[in-house]
Amino acid sequence: MCRFIIVHSKNKINPEKLMNSFSNMAKESNALDGDWQGDGCGIAWINNEGKWSLKKSLLPIWEDKGLFSGISKTNIFIAHARSASFKEQKGFIEFNEPYINKEFAFVFNGILKGVSIKSPGKIGAQKIWHLLEKELEQNEPNRALEIIKELLLKNSKEIVALNIGLATSKSIYSLCYFSRNPEYYNLWNYKDKNLEVICSEKIPII
Repeated sequence: MCRFIIVHSKNKINPEKLMNSFSNMAKESNALDGDWQGDGCGIAWINNEGKWSLKKSLLPIWEDKGLFSGISKTNIFIAHARSASFKEQKGFIEFNEPYINKEFAFVFNGILKGVSIKSPGKIGAQKIWHLLEKELEQNEPNRALEIIKELLLKNSKEIVALNIGLATSKSIYSLCYFSRNPEYYNLWNYKDKNLEVICSEKIPII
């Protein structure tokens, strides 16, 4: 299953150190189905103009560390290592996350079965992002995430896991839901007076 990380720092930091920790974790992570997280990657960050910048790659994140080596210091960044659900969905850069608009950056991982909601997009992550964007037009982020969770629970045969990361230029948010295997599907959180990290698995901070 995909892996993601969201970081909010009180002081601007270089993302490279945490991204190295994240990419190493993605390489070593043992998916329950034996799959890897090597179907591409991406990172979005708030640039010096207070807007989102975005870089994506079709390489595994541990093979393309240049993706994040040249990024300037920032307070907020969000990254994703992709595990494509189907062979025919591999090799398309537009499927790689994060997805961004003017205000938000979005990442997702999960396993949803028998979803009956119609939404634009070619893959599940794109469809969920479109649904969430609509809710964010009328609701604050935490409320919008809860609405999406309830909507998907109501219109899916089964949700094994539903994890969403969301970031603005000032804050980060997450949704974590799973029906089994909490040791794998749960999100890891770290917070001190200067730094907040939400990640699919525990990583070294120092």
